Amino acid sequence: MVKVRAARAAEAEALTGLVMRSKAHWGYDAGFLASCAPDLRIRPEEVAARRIVVAEDPQGTVLGLASLEGAAPVATLGLLFVEPSAIGQGVGRLLYRDVLRRAVEQGVRRLLIDSDPHAAGFYRAMGAVAAPAGPTVAADGAAYAAADAAAGLDGHLVRFEAAPAPLADWARAWTGGGRAVHVGNVAEFNAQFEDASLDREQGAAHHYACLAAFYSPCPSALVLPRAVPAGWTDLVCRQLGWAGVEVYDGLVERGPGLVDAVRARPALAARLTGAGEPLVPWGLTRPFGLLTGRPWRPGELRYESKAAAHGLFGRILAEGGHPGIVLPSQVRAATRWSAARLLAARARAGKSTVVKSEHGVGGSGTTVVTAGQVRAAGGARAVLRWLPRGPLLVEEFVEGPPDPGAARDLTYDGFVDAAGRVHEVGAALMDVTEGAYRGATVGPGAVPEWAEKPILAFGAAVGRELAASGYRGWFDVDFVADAAGRLAPTETNLRLTGPSIAFMVAARLDALRGAGHLVRIADRVELGARLPEAQLDELCADLARACADLGAVFVPAIPTGAFDPAPWLGVLVAAHSLEALDAAEAVVRSGAAAVGAIFDAPTPAAP
Repeated sequence: MVKVRAARAAEAEALTGLVMRSKAHWGYDAGFLASCAPDLRIRPEEVAARRIVVAEDPQGTVLGLASLEGAAPVATLGLLFVEPSAIGQGVGRLLYRDVLRRAVEQGVRRLLIDSDPHAAGFYRAMGAVAAPAGPTVAADGAAYAAADAAAGLDGHLVRFEAAPAPLADWARAWTGGGRAVHVGNVAEFNAQFEDASLDREQGAAHHYACLAAFYSPCPSALVLPRAVPAGWTDLVCRQLGWAGVEVYDGLVERGPGLVDAVRARPALAARLTGAGEPLVPWGLTRPFGLLTGRPWRPGELRYESKAAAHGLFGRILAEGGHPGIVLPSQVRAATRWSAARLLAARARAGKSTVVKSEHGVGGSGTTVVTAGQVRAAGGARAVLRWLPRGPLLVEEFVEGPPDPGAARDLTYDGFVDAAGRVHEVGAALMDVTEGAYRGATVGPGAVPEWAEKPILAFGAAVGRELAASGYRGWFDVDFVADAAGRLAPTETNLRLTGPSIAFMVAARLDALRGAGHLVRIADRVELGARLPEAQLDELCADLARACADLGAVFVPAIPTGAFDPAPWLGVLVAAHSLEALDAAEAVVRSGAAAVGAIFDAPTPAAP
C-alpha cells in the first residue's frame, strides 16, 4: 500500500529529479524545461518550510510529492508531481487528498492551484473549481511564469481553487466522527409495521438495503441481505476515499431477517459488536436491539404512523410560531366504505384527495385520486379496489404552485442523539412523481430561499417533540408546497431515507474534495439491457470517468437492480454547481440507456 510521509531535506536533489521527469512526461522541449528548472528546483532548506510530503510504496520507492505552502486562511498547492511510471495509479489522488486534509488541520479555507494544462483534468476530477484570473500563485513550483514567458507560453497555466473543509459538525455527532458498522435492515424495519401496502417478499427493500454503504460518511463494515458485486464496493470505496471496508453480504436472500441472520452467526455478531464502533441501522427494530444490547422501546416509533405524525404536526402548529406552515385536513376512515363516502363527497365537490395507508415507504400506500378518476372508474367504491387493504387515511390534497418547475416536494433531515439533543442536518428538494419518491437533491441552493427557514424551524420543532417522546435516531419531515408559497407537512420517517444518504455523501465529499457539494440521489435509472457483472463494472467505471471530466462524481448506489428482468440502477451524482450536477445526471442516464444499443446493432453480412 502506498503511504504518505514527510519529505527529508536529504532527499531534495532526488525529488528535484522526480519533478523534472514528471514535467518532461508531457512532451515539453528541452529549452522550456531548462527555463523552468530554477523555479522547479527543491533546495534542502525548503523541504520543511514548504511542507513537502512524498508518497512511497512498501519498498520505500518514492512515487510522487506534494507541498502545502503559505499560511491560513489562504494557502497554495505549490507542488504536485508523480513519477511518470506511477501516473494513473492513484498516487496523485492520494497526495491531493493529503494536501486538503493538512490544509483543514492548519485552518486553511481557500487553496490556490496553478495547474499545467496537462494536469487540468486531474484537478477538475479532484473537485477543484475554476478560479478567477490573477497573479500566478503556484505554477507547479514556486512561480515559473517567467519561464513561461521566456518559452513563449505566457499565461498557459490553468487556475483552480478548492475550499478545504472539516467533516460537518452533524456528521461528527452522528457517529462520533469515526468509522461505523452499517446494517442494511430495511426489510426488517418495514416488516414490523405489517402494512398491507408493503412488498411481502421484501424484494424492493433488499435492493434499497444497498444504501447501507452510505449510512454514515465513513463505514468500516457493510452488512447486507443480498450478495452485491465486488466491483461495486471497489468503485464506491475509490470514489469516496474509503479503505479497509469489510463486506458481509448474501445473508438473507428473501424475507426480513437480516439481524437474526447475524445473531445466528456468533463469530460475525462478535466481530460487528466487539470493535467498539457504532452500529448504524436503517431503522430501529427489536432484533437490532437484541444484537446491540440497546433497550427495545417500540413506542419510540409511534410517529412512523402517518396519522400519529399528523396529530403531532397539529399540536406543534397550535402552539404558534410557524406562520409559513399549514396542515391539510386528515380523517381516519373507520371502514373502507366510510373511505369511499369521504372520497365520493370530495369528488362531487371537484376536489382531489390523497388516500394513504397508515405506514408505507417511498410513496407505497399513498395515492392521489382526482375527481375525474372517481367519475371514470364509476364511483369511489371502484377506486378503492386499486388501493391496499387495511386502514386508510383520507387527506386533503394540497394544490401545488402554478409553475410546474417550481419546488413542490421538500424535506427536513435531522437526528436525536443518545443524550436527547436534536441535530439539524438540513433541507432537501425531493423528486416525487404521482406520489412516489424518485430521488432528492441536497446542498447549497438546492432548496429555494423562501422555503428553507420555515422548513428548518418546523423540522427542529418536530425533533424536540420526538426527543421528548423518547425517540433516539435519524428522522425526517416531508413537506409539499402549496400555490400560495406555504408548506404543508405530510409525514415523518423515523429512520434513514434517500435524502439522508445524499447528506452523508455530501459531508464525505466536502471533507474529501472541498466544501460546497450538491448531491443528487436518483432511485431508478433505467438500463438499456441486463448486463453480466463484469460489463456492469465496466459501465460504472465509464460513467465515473465521464462525470469526472465534468468535475462531477458518479457513485452507483443500488447495483442489484441491474440484474432484475427490467434492469435499473440507483445512482448518486455530485458536483459543485447545479449546471455540472444536471450535466452529470444527463450523462449517467444517457449512458445507462445506451447499453442496449449493442444488442440492436446490425449483424455484419457474411463475406
